[in-house]
Amino acid sequence: MNVPQPMTHDILVLYYSRSGHTARMARFVARGVEEVAGMRARLRQVPPVAPVTAVAQPPDPEDGAPYVANRDLLDCSGLAMGSPTRFGNMAAPLKYFLDTTGAEWASGTMVGKPAAVFTSTGTLHGGQESTLLSMALPLLHHGMLLVGLPFTETALHTTRTGGTPYGASHVAGGQGELAVSEHERELARALGRRLAETAFKLATNA
Repeated sequence: MNVPQPMTHDILVLYYSRSGHTARMARFVARGVEEVAGMRARLRQVPPVAPVTAVAQPPDPEDGAPYVANRDLLDCSGLAMGSPTRFGNMAAPLKYFLDTTGAEWASGTMVGKPAAVFTSTGTLHGGQESTLLSMALPLLHHGMLLVGLPFTETALHTTRTGGTPYGASHVAGGQGELAVSEHERELARALGRRLAETAFKLATNA
């Protein structure tokens, strides 16, 4: 007798990372996702962009997660999106990818799915919260349901590094010398868990 296997739902953990700090945060968010039964993290990154493109990017990155495809948006039950800050805004490669999702917006691919955002900055006041909000805006246009970090997460009260109610964050230092702190790890995993729990409830009660 074949016993039916429980269905697994994917959370797309999508990021751009130039120096590796946002990629590390993505892995902590993914770890939190996979602490929820029935949920799996799908790590993807966006390729870099340049004002003048002389050579097309290879189909696969040299290291890290595979490049994202628009199909990943259709397949996922939720989205966690991360970027380093660029003058208080998301980085251009992530914005460029979002600008290609007009077809998904028109068809409602992401409507009703939960989403969360995370970031890394060089300094504590280097634009963490505004960067998180800049990523949230296009997700709202896609009809997604934003999930943040409530103050029931006790690390929000005690962190002296990253961590905001808008999403997880990391202070990397001006030279990128700071490792992800204990509170930053805790809050990134909490964000992944909360996103996965919300996605699971929405998917199984649909």
